[in-house]
Amino acid sequence: MRAIYLANRKSNIDYVYSKESQERIKKLADIDTEVYCQEDLEANPDGFKDVEYVFSTWSMPGGSEDKDDFARFFPSCKAFFYAAGSVKYFADHWLNRGIRIFSAFAANAIPVAEYSVAQILLANKGFFHASRMLVKPEMHSEALDVSKKHCGNYDAKIGIIGAGMIGKKVIELLKPYKLNIFVFDKFLSEEQIATLGATKATLEEIFENCDVVSNHLANVPQTVGIIKGEHFAKMKEYATFINTGRGAQICEDEMISVLKERKDITALLDVTIEEPPVQDSPLYTMENVVLTPHIAGSQANEVQRMSELVVDQFENLLAGKPTQYEITKEMLAKMA
Repeated sequence: MRAIYLANRKSNIDYVYSKESQERIKKLADIDTEVYCQEDLEANPDGFKDVEYVFSTWSMPGGSEDKDDFARFFPSCKAFFYAAGSVKYFADHWLNRGIRIFSAFAANAIPVAEYSVAQILLANKGFFHASRMLVKPEMHSEALDVSKKHCGNYDAKIGIIGAGMIGKKVIELLKPYKLNIFVFDKFLSEEQIATLGATKATLEEIFENCDVVSNHLANVPQTVGIIKGEHFAKMKEYATFINTGRGAQICEDEMISVLKERKDITALLDVTIEEPPVQDSPLYTMENVVLTPHIAGSQANEVQRMSELVVDQFENLLAGKPTQYEITKEMLAKMA
């Protein structure tokens, strides 16, 4: 059976697929050593008719900028394995042709959840607020005092916006701590959220009552601009907002206006509407904003977890064993 690697940025394959993962695939299928890209497909449209399995990752042809149907080059394809997260921008074309899709979204959720939990715990200690104050010796006492105005990590209230794969993982990782978890998720019932060890709440209740609010909403049309300035204005004193979801879910100008007035609250933004923010964005200079360059997801050694997951599913598929993390059309409406 023939298989290929597919990515417009060909170096991504060696970055994500470890040597071990590539060797495992090689033992299971006749896979080309070459990595193919969009230009290769278009230059030789009949050269891939016998391909049964495709392995890819970030920079997949047909991604967010180019929504062409590249699945048309693979009439014999049985399954597509995506060692990354979102398949939203190209999945329909493959599914419409009866090609099964397996994604590493569950593996990519792990580092995002770990990153979020680390920020939650530090935020509750006043780390971000105090560290920006302690710039000279005479500020030591004042920085210590402001850290004590934060609630700490005992009996604090944590708001999770969106309890999909990432939000659920955040809740799971927070279980060893004595925290009160509140969840806003339109897709989950009160009973389902209770089984996670959390309490269902409205968006307004979360912003008004929680010490830390962490956004993990899926990037779908109904979530665009869902978090508004009025939500930030109602945040508790010395509360923290964390965004590792998507920038489009925030009314950014409204958030900035509130943060300028409310110096006690802190925003930790790993994503913004424009990445990076435009050159003159006040986000770069605001003392109560911490910007990071979209680093919460898999990177460095963490990416190998994604290739291991899809190769596991490939092995199971060939062996007739149960598989996981298969994408369906019904799932796409709820996924990032």
